[in-house]
Amino acid sequence: MLRLINFAHSEVFMIGIFASLFALHGLGIEAGSPPKHGMALVGTLFVAMLAGMLASGLTAVALERVAYRPLRKRNAPRLAALITAIGLSLFLQELFALRYGRNLLPFPRVLERTQLASFQGADIRSDKVLVFVAAIVLMIGLERFIAKSRLGRGVRATAQDSETAALMGVNIDRVVVLTFLLGGLLAGAAGGLYGVFFENARYNIGFLPGIKAFTAAVLGGIGNVRGALVGGLSLGLLENWGATVLGGEWKDVFAFTVLVLVLLFRPTGILGESLGKARA
Repeated sequence: MLRLINFAHSEVFMIGIFASLFALHGLGIEAGSPPKHGMALVGTLFVAMLAGMLASGLTAVALERVAYRPLRKRNAPRLAALITAIGLSLFLQELFALRYGRNLLPFPRVLERTQLASFQGADIRSDKVLVFVAAIVLMIGLERFIAKSRLGRGVRATAQDSETAALMGVNIDRVVVLTFLLGGLLAGAAGGLYGVFFENARYNIGFLPGIKAFTAAVLGGIGNVRGALVGGLSLGLLENWGATVLGGEWKDVFAFTVLVLVLLFRPTGILGESLGKARA
């Protein structure tokens, strides 16, 4: 909506991981604790994800208020906002490195990794199902909110033409804050799921997922919520296919290769750009 690639969003994601980790510690769950089951598992996952969402959502709103809004009010060039985003990313990384060190921090095993089934040699585990289902539910919720709610219509109107939207009574500042809040909440949820799945946290853990998220958005179509989902799933499939054919060390190379190829041959992405319907 702001025509801005927020590189600090990877650190918003990282803060969500740390918040989920601290929430588990607050519940007395440490590395080496036995996995949870039943309602205890549901409650633990809820607390971890809620903590990540709150921390990341508040961080995203604070970044918009402190760093991006002053630039927007002064009609600063996009390059200034881009440099600010990179600066914020590095600042948050080094702040957490100073406080928590540069080594990996262990994340407690909350969910027992039970193999539910096997399909064509691929293991279908409980943690993978959790991440997949949660991602689908969150993306559907986001898409429906933007498409059907009054605030969602304000987001779409601002994305299409902010000046006309303001003349029609849309509060641009509120819409921008809402957009950052939604992005932060989703990043926090993803951070909680990331911690449960990979079971570690680190000050710069958001860098590579941030690059891949940007690649997925470009692949699906910048500004298209459904395209981001399609792009993410497509990128994951391409990466795993590449790892199978060429070896695991080539897996991350595919994200950059796909990004370059899409920008060269189809810069609008798979589903193109939908400013009026799904930009957020």
